[in-house]
Amino acid sequence: MRVELPPGPVYFVNRDEERERALRAVTEWRGRSRPLVLSFSGPGGLGKTELAVLIARALLDRQSFPDGVLSVDLDDFRVDGVLDPGDVLSQLLTSLDAEPDQVQASYAARCKQYWTKTSEAKLILLLDNARYASEVLPLLPASGDSVVIVTSHGPLHDLEAGAAVDLALPPLEEQAAAELLELIARDHRLAADPEAARAVVRLCDGLPAALHVAGRWVRAHRLRPLSRILADLQAELDEKGVSGVEHFSDMVYADLSRPAALLYRLLPHHPGETFTLHSATALSGLGPDACEDALEELYRAGLLDLRRLSLTEAGQLRLPGSQRGHALRRSRREAAEGEVAEAQVRLLRWFVRQAQLADRFAAGRRLTVVDLFDPVPGAPDVPLEDPAAVADDEARAERAERAARWLDEERHVLFGCSRLAHGRGMDTEVVALSEPVWTHALDHPHQSEVIELFRRTVDSAVRHGGYAGLLVRTRCQLARSLWEAGEMGEAGVQLDRAMSARGLLEDSDRDRKLAASVVEHCGMLKGARGEWSAALADFTVSRDMHRAIPNPYGVLLLTYRMGEANAKVGDLETAHRLLSEAHTGFVAQHRERLIGRSAFALAGVLHRLGRTSEARELYQQALGRAGRRRSGFDRARVHDALADLDTAEGNVADAEEHRTAAQALRRRNGLV
Repeated sequence: MRVELPPGPVYFVNRDEERERALRAVTEWRGRSRPLVLSFSGPGGLGKTELAVLIARALLDRQSFPDGVLSVDLDDFRVDGVLDPGDVLSQLLTSLDAEPDQVQASYAARCKQYWTKTSEAKLILLLDNARYASEVLPLLPASGDSVVIVTSHGPLHDLEAGAAVDLALPPLEEQAAAELLELIARDHRLAADPEAARAVVRLCDGLPAALHVAGRWVRAHRLRPLSRILADLQAELDEKGVSGVEHFSDMVYADLSRPAALLYRLLPHHPGETFTLHSATALSGLGPDACEDALEELYRAGLLDLRRLSLTEAGQLRLPGSQRGHALRRSRREAAEGEVAEAQVRLLRWFVRQAQLADRFAAGRRLTVVDLFDPVPGAPDVPLEDPAAVADDEARAERAERAARWLDEERHVLFGCSRLAHGRGMDTEVVALSEPVWTHALDHPHQSEVIELFRRTVDSAVRHGGYAGLLVRTRCQLARSLWEAGEMGEAGVQLDRAMSARGLLEDSDRDRKLAASVVEHCGMLKGARGEWSAALADFTVSRDMHRAIPNPYGVLLLTYRMGEANAKVGDLETAHRLLSEAHTGFVAQHRERLIGRSAFALAGVLHRLGRTSEARELYQQALGRAGRRRSGFDRARVHDALADLDTAEGNVADAEEHRTAAQALRRRNGLV
């Protein structure tokens, strides 16, 4: 029996699911004239070859393949990146005991000779580093009793359906990666400094090849603390990549078309950890069709895994860490002057427009200080739809919810865009991005990244210096985030400065709305401090200012604030009247968030007035709307309110269920 297999890997973890699927597929295979093909695909460094060897050995142990195992690394037969399958057939025929001088000269004759030799064979054929299905098809044995195991960096779509099992390997999960690192390094420092050990694991991004490099570094530097090893290892990987993987990626990159190579060089400069087809189109400037083609080419080349689509509506993709590093190195070496800067500016302006549209669709038209950006040529908008364009309430609500979900799913990219725009001195864009983040933060308060973003926005507004409204708006935004984080003193400082900037405003409708907004925010800070009588006075002044503009939405919003304040000072009848008026107005204006929040506030007043059945109905409405907006903050406080209501009515079990739900929501968001 001929067995052309290297020794198995010394350390190997996980991949149990893939092994089980592969072995089960062999057991269930009923082919006659065609072998089963097990195709393992994924970017370099994932351990595809090691897994293929392990499975080949496991199959060999079953003693169902008396003709043994043949193994070929197709990269050994490439000349300038091109494979001659005739050369591979010659190698295989020699392995099958054909005399070298008897191997047929012509390709067609050599294929027939190979088919004859394998027509009754029961063998395992391992083909490593295939690039295309067309390289594999001529090498398939002519026997259904054989099994072919193929590894490739990209998917091999043209293999016969039903005769191939596609097993795409994902990166290792963090637990499995930590286990592999421990096996390789066998060093007490990993257990002694678990945070640094986790940082090493995360740096390797689930790539076994990188974990082997990291393990060797740990073993080689016994005296260094892990924190120092981490810094040196990161520098090494950033500069050189993983040996072997880097070489293959370089070869594949050299074969890319110009559009695909351009996109690959630009992707590591995309803000945030993820991108989408739409944002890649804006980044590349290629246009939708050409960008789709380029992404698919990168996928086929094994430089991008499109199968790692997230479950989000935005359709987010991620460039794996090893490929991101390689793409960044290629960009540093080959990008034309200004290529990256031009792409990032184009992408930033595209993202500003998308976020502005999502903000408008999620929250309705409201006060903003930067007008809607123009479309970016060649980069279509995200397919969000304007709720105002339909009359049906359910369809309108669904469109608003989709826009809010987009803001939630893309929030980290928006934070990254804000940092990038600020670094590039694009102050108008920084301020424009703060408005959609403001809308998102109203449903998801207490995020440290939001405070950081609003500090940066205030800095851009100061640096811009061209319009006092920017200072007023951004300081109000920062102040609210600060008092929600308990920073009352600094919030007061920001509002004092906003009031000072208010004196520079002019007499336009926008500036008059901004002036009223400052007074409103002063009242809100007083309410946060528990000074509700003083807050009520500010809200009353602000509502009168909105009436004078006139601004009906502002009047409604301040009516709602006054209702909340009256409830706090104990004037329940006035609070009921004001909140009922505000709630009815928000429903008429289709203001989704404020419908839910005014329902919650009104329900609280009704509960205190003893009208518990009406309160319960409004609480349930508020809970449903908060769920559709994915606002864990609002859902938790509604559950708390329902628990209090059930407790008052003696429904102990229901009350406990609501408290448990509220606790789970807070724990999920790191608030417990």
